[in-house]
Amino acid sequence: MKAGLSRSTARLTDAITTVFRKRRLDDEALEELEETLIAADLGVPAARRIVEGFRRTRFGKEVTDEEVKAALADAVAEILAPVARPMEIEPRHAPHVVLVVGVNGTGKTTTIAKLGQQYRRQGLKVMFAAGDTFRAAAVEQLQIWGERTGCPVVAPAKMGADAAGLAHDALARARAEGIDVLLIDTAGRLHNKAALMEELRKIIRVIRKLDPATPHSVLLTLDATTGQNAISQVRIFKEMVEVSGLAVTKLDGSAKGGVVVALAQEIGLPVHMVGVGEKADDLRPFTARDFARGLVGLG
Repeated sequence: MKAGLSRSTARLTDAITTVFRKRRLDDEALEELEETLIAADLGVPAARRIVEGFRRTRFGKEVTDEEVKAALADAVAEILAPVARPMEIEPRHAPHVVLVVGVNGTGKTTTIAKLGQQYRRQGLKVMFAAGDTFRAAAVEQLQIWGERTGCPVVAPAKMGADAAGLAHDALARARAEGIDVLLIDTAGRLHNKAALMEELRKIIRVIRKLDPATPHSVLLTLDATTGQNAISQVRIFKEMVEVSGLAVTKLDGSAKGGVVVALAQEIGLPVHMVGVGEKADDLRPFTARDFARGLVGLG
């Protein structure tokens, strides 16, 4: 995790080292710490919570940068702990339907592929549904990943086909073939929010004709490089569908890993997994302590 968060870590730890070189933790130092945390994309509410904790427990004491990092890791882990929950696949659903949503470019298709590969390794039968029917590249990418991972792909007969109808067909086929997990890709064209909202809601309405409990999970992918914009994306997609959890991608290419802390503090949705690289194993379960220590540069 530390390696994957290297850019975020460097940004935050360099700032802490600059501010704290055996220094008394007075009002000025706390103000600088708060500014450092906000600049690292932890957000104002989380930064204030952390700084107030420091004020109660360490105010007036001389501290080193290493002491600050250790205390900061503990404070961040405390914020993250309530949201660090895995996405459980329930065998009784057969198939467990995961609707994957998010803005185009946030890594939906790649996340689906990585999940498919991981579930296949666990001995599960997995199917993909290429529900982003307006982007040929998304359909082709999912088909390539289907071939690589041995996961069948339900794809549209032509671009622009009805995504809800495709999802319905995929679920019917998955049930007939004894599939354990059905991962449904979706469009993410936020330039027309009303149209996207209706499309996502229609997918849900249509698959519920086959199984009223579906989707069992609604996974929202977020690109960490967008920083605080990720928070507004969560709020928008929560308006559209009942998002059940988050996957935060591209942390390896970002200096904005602190946004995960902001999401935990301000939104409170479960963070199921984080992406720290291109390989399937680089999509990892989210753990509060490991992430917090990685963020501040501790092993």
